[in-house]
Amino acid sequence: MSPPLRDIESSKTLWNGLREGEIQIVATDHCAFNYKGQKELGLEDFTKIPNGGPGVENRFKLIYTYGVKENRIGMEKLVEIISENPARVFGLYPKKGIIKEGSDADIVIFNPEHVSLIEAENQVQNVDYNLYEGFTQYGKFEYIFLRGKMLVRDEKLIVSKPIGKYQRRNRFCLNSRW
Repeated sequence: MSPPLRDIESSKTLWNGLREGEIQIVATDHCAFNYKGQKELGLEDFTKIPNGGPGVENRFKLIYTYGVKENRIGMEKLVEIISENPARVFGLYPKKGIIKEGSDADIVIFNPEHVSLIEAENQVQNVDYNLYEGFTQYGKFEYIFLRGKMLVRDEKLIVSKPIGKYQRRNRFCLNSRW
């Protein structure tokens, strides 16, 4: 994957960058290539390995577990780096990325005390492995609402068809930080 995984010392530097505001966003391009039939194309020639890895499904809980629970960042910083700031960069703020009058009412009800083990066999993403297999994570999504409509209850999708809606972007970012 690019960039490659980092060592422990680099990890400390990255957490500090998040805490101090030098890094404003944590995101993933979520390249969910399977090992079987896709990644294994590079067994004899690494240049044939499709680049990237799956990561979006576990992102929030892992940042919560190893950031908030470990006192590296606060909950407000977590929301800022995975929701508010990306909405700003993509010109979707304040319709997205914040809970306030006039915004879309995209809300997550999160139980921070739930503990689970990451296992590929229990994931939602359609890929045959998980980069974080065996990691402990805290948290559970009790409910997720999109534009005020419940989509997820007890981490299960409860709608039968997509309800996504095209989001027109603002031409310019709405914050001088960007």
